[in-house]
Amino acid sequence: MFKLDALNSFIAGAIGLFFILAISYSLKFMKGRKHLVLYYFYIVLSALASLGVVLTNNLVVLLVCWGFLGLLLYLLINMGDSDAPQAAKKSLVIVGGTDALMIFGIGIIYYFTQTMQLDKIRLELNQEPLILAYFCIASACFAKAGAMPYHSWVPDCAKSAPIPVTAFLPSALDKLLGIYLLSRLSLNLFVMSKAVAMVLMIIGAITIIAAVMMALVQQNLKKLLGYSTVSQVGYMVLGIGTGNPIGIAGGLFHMLNHTVYKSCLFFSAGNVEYRTKTAELDQLGGLSSLMPFTFFSFLVASLSISGIPPFNGFVSKWLIYQGLIQNLQFADYSMKIISIFCLIAAMFGSALTLATFMKTLHAVFLGQRLNTLKSKEIKEVSFTMLAPCLVLAVICIIFGIFAFVLPLKYFIFPVLSVYAQLNAASLPGHWSPVLATILILIGLLTGALLFRSGKVKSNIREDSTFSGGELEEQGQEAMVTGTDFYNTVQEMPFLKKVYQKAQAGTFDLYEQSRKIFKISKVLQFLHNGVLPTYLVWILLGMMGLFLILIG
Repeated sequence: MFKLDALNSFIAGAIGLFFILAISYSLKFMKGRKHLVLYYFYIVLSALASLGVVLTNNLVVLLVCWGFLGLLLYLLINMGDSDAPQAAKKSLVIVGGTDALMIFGIGIIYYFTQTMQLDKIRLELNQEPLILAYFCIASACFAKAGAMPYHSWVPDCAKSAPIPVTAFLPSALDKLLGIYLLSRLSLNLFVMSKAVAMVLMIIGAITIIAAVMMALVQQNLKKLLGYSTVSQVGYMVLGIGTGNPIGIAGGLFHMLNHTVYKSCLFFSAGNVEYRTKTAELDQLGGLSSLMPFTFFSFLVASLSISGIPPFNGFVSKWLIYQGLIQNLQFADYSMKIISIFCLIAAMFGSALTLATFMKTLHAVFLGQRLNTLKSKEIKEVSFTMLAPCLVLAVICIIFGIFAFVLPLKYFIFPVLSVYAQLNAASLPGHWSPVLATILILIGLLTGALLFRSGKVKSNIREDSTFSGGELEEQGQEAMVTGTDFYNTVQEMPFLKKVYQKAQAGTFDLYEQSRKIFKISKVLQFLHNGVLPTYLVWILLGMMGLFLILIG
């Protein structure tokens, strides 16, 4: 019924770590809120159900634990702000709807294999029913992880749910579970075909670009982090879709890295919101000196998610790039074209991610402090809220500098031992994280010494501000906020229409499904909550059945 192997063992350990960090953070953040006993009960059940998903060797047990997690997600999101019930409903519909597809896919697998044991299933994707089964279960993986087109619940959840819930479930556990099952599906249950691999790669590339373009223009800190979460899932799906050990290793490592730095980002954002009582970027600024440890953790996680060396996000993205480049060397023409497209999308997406977090860092920590914040007493948060941020930030650094010594050697490469004996020397590109870190530190130290050795003029001259070709009045403050850094992107002719459609919900599967199933409006009208009305429907139903039976 349960089985421990190289893939699920490190994921189970990660679930335990994030459970401890979420509980630690919640002790202060959730203090004074209603239904605290239920909240902690749901958190514990979420961790146990997650362990059930990754450790089980039976598809029925996996399905039960998987569906139970969807219910717990709904209940935990509901404990957020006034918009939380709608976000919870959306998550339940999307995740629950794809669970129905998962049941259908498992049924097809059982029809062909007559077993529910995972380690006894090995099918080739050479028949249409099996391909259908693969994508039915993959749809549940995409919904849980937040990949397109099942992504829209993640930003809404990030904005409305309590921060510990967002950091624990959508950012950590759901990513681990969604990509874990997709990996299990692609590596163990099925033998991947070229066509299916290319579909995964295209889904990953589109998810990377589309989601980061949405994150680029967000003005709410938590919603921005939500869209960037979706974008990073694209790298994981892309890595698995490459079909070669290097790319798959990169996808799995990025799954682990993402849970670390994204939970760190959400915890840090929670610190900011806890002290300032807002997550709107245009109401924040200049917090780096007031909350230095929160700033440090947010900075490290921002550089990690942007793929800046020597942090962990760079190494996993670099492996994915290497997997795509390997496809260019050995694959056929169609795979080469897809790989080139995906490589460009992945690198461009990484650049846009960096631009997004440059804006965020400036707007929250490095810009000028607004007068509304100056009037508040803002200081660093308590240790129980700060410790999870710092622990995760340190892991980002360690997993980046010692990537080949620790996480890849003990967690990732053993998973792929049946495919190739992977190690740092066997990779086609060459990257030495330790040497690169030493060179980066030497460069920074040299720059600091040169700066300190220069002569700094002590006399300061004040003058009028020159803005847009006009002189402002002397003494008037000129503020440059990060909130509007990329607003011009929304005004580009083609992108303007795309953004308008996105705001209208055109690409939101949930909103479109509501328009399709308009029959629900009729049912809502008929079910008005008045007892005599229900009695009339019961009577009419009985009369209809009577006439049918008599006929």
